[in-house]
Amino acid sequence: MSRDRIGTSPNRVGGIGRVTGSQQYVADIKLPDALEVKLVTLDVARARILSIDSTAALAVPGVHAVLTAADLPQPVPRFGPQFIDRPVLADGETKYHGEPVAAVAAESKDAAEEAARLVKVAYEELTPIVTIADALAPGADLVQDPSIRPNDPLAGTNVLREHRFGWGDVDATPADVVVEGDYTFPMVTHFAIETHAYIAAPDGDGISVWSTIQHPNWLQRILAGVLGMPLAKVRVYAPDPGGGFGGKQHAKYEPLVAFLALRTGRPCRLVLTLEETFKAVRRTTTQVHVRTGVMSDGSLAFVEVDADYNIGAYADIADRVVAKGSYPAAGPYRIPAVRILSRSILTHTTPATAFRGFGNPQVNWAVESNLDAAARAIGMDRLEIRLKNVARTGDTLNPVDTRCDGEWDQSVRKAAEMIGWGSPLPPGRGRGIALGIKSGPTTGLSYSTVRLLSDGSVIVLAGTSDMGQGARTVFAQIAATELGVPLERIAVVMGDTSIVPYDQQTSASRSTVLMGNAVLSACRDVQAKLRAMAARVHGIHEASITAEGGVVRLPDRELSVLEVLKPGLGRMGGEVIGNGMARKDAEPDHPLSGSAAFFEFNCTAVEAEVDEETGDITIVKHVTVSDVGKALNPLQVRMQDEGAAIQGLGHTLMEHYIYDDRGRIRNLGAIDYRIPTSMDLPLHMESAIVENADGPGPYGAKGMSEGALLCVASAVGAAVRDATGADLRDLPLTPEVVWRALRERDRKNAEVTAR
Repeated sequence: MSRDRIGTSPNRVGGIGRVTGSQQYVADIKLPDALEVKLVTLDVARARILSIDSTAALAVPGVHAVLTAADLPQPVPRFGPQFIDRPVLADGETKYHGEPVAAVAAESKDAAEEAARLVKVAYEELTPIVTIADALAPGADLVQDPSIRPNDPLAGTNVLREHRFGWGDVDATPADVVVEGDYTFPMVTHFAIETHAYIAAPDGDGISVWSTIQHPNWLQRILAGVLGMPLAKVRVYAPDPGGGFGGKQHAKYEPLVAFLALRTGRPCRLVLTLEETFKAVRRTTTQVHVRTGVMSDGSLAFVEVDADYNIGAYADIADRVVAKGSYPAAGPYRIPAVRILSRSILTHTTPATAFRGFGNPQVNWAVESNLDAAARAIGMDRLEIRLKNVARTGDTLNPVDTRCDGEWDQSVRKAAEMIGWGSPLPPGRGRGIALGIKSGPTTGLSYSTVRLLSDGSVIVLAGTSDMGQGARTVFAQIAATELGVPLERIAVVMGDTSIVPYDQQTSASRSTVLMGNAVLSACRDVQAKLRAMAARVHGIHEASITAEGGVVRLPDRELSVLEVLKPGLGRMGGEVIGNGMARKDAEPDHPLSGSAAFFEFNCTAVEAEVDEETGDITIVKHVTVSDVGKALNPLQVRMQDEGAAIQGLGHTLMEHYIYDDRGRIRNLGAIDYRIPTSMDLPLHMESAIVENADGPGPYGAKGMSEGALLCVASAVGAAVRDATGADLRDLPLTPEVVWRALRERDRKNAEVTAR
């Protein structure tokens, strides 16, 4: 079969709309008669709500409703993807800075904003719990009422869940050298260019909702539960998001806007500002303690990890982040004994959710940095200790999980070669190398429908969200390859739960593997029907006919798809419809309820220069190499890897929330919160891929797009340590942090000299 469309990089499907501005995002949609919504919030994190007076707000011309918790069904409906703990509006007490206590719906944005300012909220400010230490302190106030956690033995604490993983006996495993340390990872925001936006409109006896959501079918289920409606009466439109990175996976304010729409009988529209988005969603921040035991020859003896993740006021999907992120914390190595304890800690801070990497970068920073320290302790090269221990194809990583599914040492050697590992460097420069691994999806269910129309053009229907990863293009490439149709004659339809078939979610780098396999299966269903059609038209046995790559082969000749379709469909016309499914079932006895469908593996190598007077870091060269199985679209793979790498520089060098003692975020917005700009990019960047067609996806593909972010901080920190000798354990590596580490290095060196 011709596969010349696979492994090529055609123009992106939908790319023209993105670059010309003609693509409609949720905020661009203007429904007739729509009301504008504004949230009412308090400038504190934690407060007991005493009363809410909406009289003045309702008197503003154009205001139709001021919704408070008292106006909702009682008890106030709660929702969440893992735990049903988040109220539609603050119920009795605010739990984090920016949690809405009311919402205004008005004819104009100006009227809504004016009315929101006039809502009078009497409240008693309470002392918030902001840090992990505060949450775990004896006698600490509880962030969540134990009554919403029935039958939970931890309900009387601020620990939502704890997870224990591992194998072997760490305590009984000998090691020649044991190195341990404490490491911290910052709280950051997703900073997608498109902020969160929501529209809801009554739709007969149901409701239609437009959202920037990544998981439209999951949102449909949440809304149906909160509103008490059947799924069939809840329609979710999910236009391609303008960036998601995990922040748009799950419901945030869709239930609130839906209640407003049903109350007013009008479409209601809420578009968050960037500052409001900062308050609505973030990544987990983490404190990690690591012990690494090594033998004198560099063999790893054991790894022990204790990780506490600050997940904020409500669970969202953060506890799954904690579990899945910490599960492979020991890294892509052969290790006789591993012990991991991770905990989800509740605080009065913005609820955390998924973020590209899904909890892995937090522990990778600690474990890879500690491995470097172990290499130094035994006098071994940092590259060699990784090559000695990295798993080979078929090796057991975790006794109950998927075996090593790639030639990972190839990625490591390629990255080392590209960075020039071992070659001389000028003063003030250093190199670092780090490995990252992430479990792919542990469960999955994707359906696709492919329609071959009478003129030979094709419609692919898929429930995946294309938020920049290029899913539309890959699905079109698969259909083009299987059916022999030019890409320009293929349409890919997504983003409407009433039209496209079910997809569980768009996350965990699953789209190419799971939905890609569903599209492939649907195309082959079409091929099977073409064979049957050709057999009927030509009066021959179907078993003697093959169909692939747009060619239908009869025993005595070859026909194009159109040459089969025209006589097969006849004068009435019609189409050939194929359906496909990809499914990975849960495994109830597995610690994560399912083994990894594949592993994302990456090796990152960095050359950095440090200004010792200021602590400023310049990334001279950044190399990222990923094991991808098969790159269906090499340019998109490169874009994903390089984009992830740059995003990783954010939490590595600059990004972090700043809270005051009242639990308020003090650096909201693009001015006070720094993300990488063109001034912060590596002076030279290279990406490469390793392809062995050893993945479970179409044509041997594996999921990718998160791997290149996993170990950015570890590689940069190692390069800075190599350049300066400074001990760095706390991210981000701002100039101040580095400068202080350099001064501490000088102090310790002076003490040694004085002895």
